[in-house]
Amino acid sequence: MSLIAMILVALIAVLHLYILWFEMFAWESRGPKVFRSFPKDLFAPTKAMAANQGLYNGFLAAGLIWSLLIGNADWKVNVATFFLFCVAVAGAYGAATASRSILYVQTVPAVLALLAVYLT
Repeated sequence: MSLIAMILVALIAVLHLYILWFEMFAWESRGPKVFRSFPKDLFAPTKAMAANQGLYNGFLAAGLIWSLLIGNADWKVNVATFFLFCVAVAGAYGAATASRSILYVQTVPAVLALLAVYLT
């Protein structure tokens, strides 16, 4: 995997660590600022649901970090591909069901990283 691809994978992993923090620990404080179209009284009752989503984002970050630590070049690409594809699909679903901006925050970077994994 090229250095560019590895940097993109690392950046997406950091993004998902941020999402983990946001959804697990800052849902009620930062959530209303990020999701302005949602009613403010929605955040407290959905705190556990958001934390669950944050945990899943942490697993995506862990998988992407794991891919960077694998020594075998073929497996490095395979694992990165799997987790980047998961990020892209999750982002597409989030864009369709929650906020269109998720497409640009998650799906587009994941697809760009996938292209970098295979084209560089």
